[in-house]
Amino acid sequence: MATQRSSSLASPVSIAISSGGKGEGVTHRRSMGPSSPAPGRSFSTTNPTSPISSRLSSGGGRRYSTAEETESTEFVRYTVQIPATPDHHLSSAAPEFQERSYISGTLFTGGFNCVTRGHVITSSADSPPVLSHAGVLCRMNGCDGEPFLNRSKEPPCECGFLICKDCYLECIANGGKCPGCKELYRVSEEEDSESEAEEGGLPLTSMADFGIDRRMSMMKSVKGPADFDHNRWLFETKGTYGYGNAVWPKDGNGGGGGGVAGGGFKGFDEPPNFSAKNRRPLTRKVGVSQAIISPYRLLIVIRLVALGFFLAWRIRHPNHEAIWLWAMSVTCELWFAFSWLLDQLPKLCPVNRATDLTVLKEIFESPSLRNPKGRSDLPGIDVFVSTADSEKEPPLVTANTILSILAVNYPVEKLACYLSDDGGSLLTFEALAETASFAKVWVPFCRKHEIEPRNPEAYFSQTRDFLKNKVRHDFVRERRRVKREYDEFKVRINSLTESIRRRSDAYNAHEELRAKKKQDEMGVSLSEPVKVPKATWMSDGSHWPGTWSSAENEHSRGDHAGIIQAMLAPPNSEPVMGTEANENGLIINTTTVDIRLPMLVYVSREKRPGYDHNKKAGAMNALVRTSAIMSNGPFILNLDCDHYVYNSQALREGMCFMVDSGGDRVCFVQFPQRFEGIDPNDRYANHNLVFFDVTMRAMDGLQGPMYVGTGCIFRRTALYGFNPPRATEHRGWLGRRKIKLFLRKPTMGKKNDRIVEAENNEEEEDNDIESSSLLPKKFGNSAILAASIPVAEYQGRLLQDLSGVHQGRPAGSLAVPREPLDASTVAEAISVISCFYEEKTEWGRRVGWIYGSVTEDVVTGYRMHNRGWRSVYCVTKKDAFRGTAPINLTDRLHQVLRWATGSVEIFFSRNNALFASRRMKLLQRVAYFNAGMYPFTSIFLLVYCILPAVSLFSGQFIVQSLNVAFLIFLLLITITLCLLALLEIKWSGITLHEWWRNEQFWVIGGTSAHPAAVLQGLLKVIAGVDISFTLTSKPANDENEDEFAELYMVKWSFLMVPPITIMMVNMIAMAVGFVRTVYSEFPRWSKLLGGSFFSFWVLCHLYPFAKGLMGRRGKMPTIVFVWSGLISIVLSLMWVYISPPAGGSQYMNF
Repeated sequence: MATQRSSSLASPVSIAISSGGKGEGVTHRRSMGPSSPAPGRSFSTTNPTSPISSRLSSGGGRRYSTAEETESTEFVRYTVQIPATPDHHLSSAAPEFQERSYISGTLFTGGFNCVTRGHVITSSADSPPVLSHAGVLCRMNGCDGEPFLNRSKEPPCECGFLICKDCYLECIANGGKCPGCKELYRVSEEEDSESEAEEGGLPLTSMADFGIDRRMSMMKSVKGPADFDHNRWLFETKGTYGYGNAVWPKDGNGGGGGGVAGGGFKGFDEPPNFSAKNRRPLTRKVGVSQAIISPYRLLIVIRLVALGFFLAWRIRHPNHEAIWLWAMSVTCELWFAFSWLLDQLPKLCPVNRATDLTVLKEIFESPSLRNPKGRSDLPGIDVFVSTADSEKEPPLVTANTILSILAVNYPVEKLACYLSDDGGSLLTFEALAETASFAKVWVPFCRKHEIEPRNPEAYFSQTRDFLKNKVRHDFVRERRRVKREYDEFKVRINSLTESIRRRSDAYNAHEELRAKKKQDEMGVSLSEPVKVPKATWMSDGSHWPGTWSSAENEHSRGDHAGIIQAMLAPPNSEPVMGTEANENGLIINTTTVDIRLPMLVYVSREKRPGYDHNKKAGAMNALVRTSAIMSNGPFILNLDCDHYVYNSQALREGMCFMVDSGGDRVCFVQFPQRFEGIDPNDRYANHNLVFFDVTMRAMDGLQGPMYVGTGCIFRRTALYGFNPPRATEHRGWLGRRKIKLFLRKPTMGKKNDRIVEAENNEEEEDNDIESSSLLPKKFGNSAILAASIPVAEYQGRLLQDLSGVHQGRPAGSLAVPREPLDASTVAEAISVISCFYEEKTEWGRRVGWIYGSVTEDVVTGYRMHNRGWRSVYCVTKKDAFRGTAPINLTDRLHQVLRWATGSVEIFFSRNNALFASRRMKLLQRVAYFNAGMYPFTSIFLLVYCILPAVSLFSGQFIVQSLNVAFLIFLLLITITLCLLALLEIKWSGITLHEWWRNEQFWVIGGTSAHPAAVLQGLLKVIAGVDISFTLTSKPANDENEDEFAELYMVKWSFLMVPPITIMMVNMIAMAVGFVRTVYSEFPRWSKLLGGSFFSFWVLCHLYPFAKGLMGRRGKMPTIVFVWSGLISIVLSLMWVYISPPAGGSQYMNF
């Protein structure tokens, strides 16, 4: 047992760690590197004065320890245990190496006014021993060769910088300076002659050895090595000399340059990489065919002109017989024209994009001079998965999402997955432990047989032939074994709830007996009740530090400690091949498969009463800080727990846009949302294809699509609130005058580049990445977090050999091993997820996900575009991600209500596009303004849907007579609308059925959820009434139930009242109008026809809503009839009171 207090640079923390064994101390050290920017600190577990107490847990005979702190009265006795999971099988023998198993076998907890605690497992049988390579490899970037020692068994330089022989000779040939101390190497004559004899001369001769008029040829040099590529030294001169193998002069004319110790080129530098100019791009923009887009734009102009003439005619020809009806209709039509214009203008420049993954592999994963072993030079990606309620978001759904992420086709050492459990549920924790165990079977199986999709539930549920394109003879056998393992895995996951309940009941009963026994020993009357908290217990017999089933103090959904558990430790940098089947319990042959797994971390941020935790946005910001300390990937992918990776190449396709030329201005790459489990008719437009395939593609042609909450790859520095390296300000009339802004100083791509803030009246602070004075105010007082920011910015840069890149990174700079985690690093991660960390910082205001709106995703993307960043819409041939959507009518309406309420909040906040900066394009402003204003259209839509019924009841119409001009205008507007829809369908790829479903649900949502959203938004702005929403339930797959059972469920909601009223009133009005016209002395069929046409138009759009009320077999709930009848009676009585019948001789006119 050892107790160690390590003082963080951010805030003091106390760590108590219990460790069984022989009392040997293990010291973990952390050094400075690309993946760990903070200076190292040691963490020792040696303390001979501490007591050791070990015991066997109740599950599996695993060994755990108990720690006691007696040094201070502030701390009391505690026990922190890790659950028994299939991922950890402990033995009595002490581990030989504990570098990696230490963190993956430790549960860290902590928070406000409490100790940061960690419990170390004594050994880990299933974790392979990993040797520490710190200090025994070449320290040059991208090289892991053995260090070169001279005859005195010392490094070649007095500073002690370790370097291999190849890198040493390269340094001698290129200046003779030590990369460590920047001083010249002191090379003895013996070593110099020996190196020359080994090398056989320099690859190229000096220009001084040739005459000026001598002809050069492409013949290989005799002195040079046989594999030297002379073609890369060729260049085209500015004169008429053609091509040659002349050496590129340093100063442009062959002169200058100092001498080099030990030989080398004199006055010449390495030639530019001219192949970079001819290198194929990673991405390309594919415009829409002019045969489609030109008529599309022309029709927009024609319809706009027709609308202008129509509205002018309507205003000049009022209906004097029903002036009030005319005024309401004209007002609505003016608003509809304005709304249509806002929706149509951003669609003028739609684009498509394509990527080339072959080029990506050639550039970043092929051997080169700077990367001899061909290690992956791709930047790291941290994947965030968020969940908040294990009941509404089943753990099996989350587990399948995690498995699809772990199996994605991306370098294993560059990937890290973080699960945010905002509910602090033990069910989610143990389900993730089971997932980590099953991943050891599933991930190698996917890699070996190239399985698609890599979600086991989706893969095994496919109805197509699974043998297609599979050539391995052992595929069928191994698939059958993995399927059996997955079925057992599902049984374990589904039984966790009952297992945890039974375990907790047993432990609670035991604790109650102990309390009674203690009460009896103390002589207290047994009649007094014993107060024992109903705790939730982990499998090792310790209290779960998160939320308990029976809420108690410090163990409820809004009051629990922060928890971090690394389920899978960071992998080795080198591939690890598996073994034969049936060895060590393996069920598949993995001798040719890399069995490494990405790092997997469970995170549950601390929650305490009295703090605003800011829902999902707060949870995502906690993950940003945690990942910055533990892995610090320069890019972040966020997914909902029900959105899994459907295309294993999706991350590579998204990274093509980030690392291609101009990618340093891209803040995020948004993928379209695709859904499964939707009914074939898509009754409620759940696919939302008009938005994802029309609107988002169109915005991609402007400044980029908006962020929609999931399936998005972020640049970490953009999330931190920094500006892009360069931007464009749009000034003048319609933003025609453009001013280029360069927001970074050109410093030749060194690591200490700084972002400089341009003059802007909106910015109040300096955006210097390395400004130490402002970092605590913006990011908090964690020194490790502050040190990780410039490292993430450097790793996210473009390659410096790209044309036009002045602040890039050298190729091969990221092909280095990742630093292993240590306890002090995880302890720092615990401190940054505390409930008070964000106080007096910019988190949620300018940094990270933005607070203050239920649609934090749109606001966060808007802020980035407002700083001048661009975004990209990545539509892959095969869907990148797939998720689930609510197919129940009530759930769908509540989902739309939440989105519309967020839009109203945006409209009444400083995030309204009317206040956007000059760095945002005009049409991009229009798109964002429309996103905040569209719910207000519902007010006019409600009135317009009632007008046909009012017209039929009153016998009047919106125009005095159906003359030719009115019909021509109406026909022209309708035809242009239909033609525009057809062209949108043509360039977007959607179908006419999907477009019509979207139109229908626009009316359904506009008459139900959108008016309620406007009302709630006004209440929040005016009266300060807070808005709370419940999570959308994620359906769990059940083989025994109907796939679309929820589609036919009818759950009453107040949102159903307006559409029901509109349908009933219009149907009654059509009957009344028909009867009045038939029995009238002078029937007016034109007015009946006009009113009936518009009523029929309303009923056609509300048909899916009416069908949803009928249920499966036409059974409508009684409450629907009650509400409809009451509302219809009230409206009829009100109309009779306002306009009573004439009576007498005119009785039959009614």
